Amino acid sequence: MSSKVKVLITEEEVDAKIGRIARELSKEYAGKTVHMICVLKGGVFFMVELAKRMSVDVTMDFMDVSSYGAGTESSGTVKVVKDLDEPIEGKDILIVEDIVDSGRTLKALTNLLGHRNPASLKVVTLLDKPDRRVVDVEVAYSCFNIPDEFVVGYGLDYDQKYRNLPYIGVLENNKEER
Repeated sequence: MSSKVKVLITEEEVDAKIGRIARELSKEYAGKTVHMICVLKGGVFFMVELAKRMSVDVTMDFMDVSSYGAGTESSGTVKVVKDLDEPIEGKDILIVEDIVDSGRTLKALTNLLGHRNPASLKVVTLLDKPDRRVVDVEVAYSCFNIPDEFVVGYGLDYDQKYRNLPYIGVLENNKEER
């Protein structure tokens, strides 16, 4: 890890906000089972911590998707690398994302899952970069709005590194875009 990481959101701030969102979700889904769908790989850390703090029944599944196209920008065309293990028809679905930026991939994913007839479909994200949004997507719950900076930690990576940091940091000395 040759680049320096500057703390943007402390571990304590992340922990407190996840607890607050978990309480809100537990209230909204009282008496129901929430089927959480984690978008791999970055969302794993967030989903596990969120689920541990929820007081309603939770089931989980995972999807690995990638958007492809020329350059570093998402085309919004989703290629499903790993699909869900179970059908979601009639279930209350909560898509768990690590970060929402352009919105292209998330929009395509919500469209794909919406066609599978869930009872409800909402998105929760750890981080939101509204300044990068190019496609309208509805994010029901967001822990933090952040500036347009390259961030790592708490599941977010640069070249598969830094995911295990317990906080959100800005990778310095790096010109790459996520």
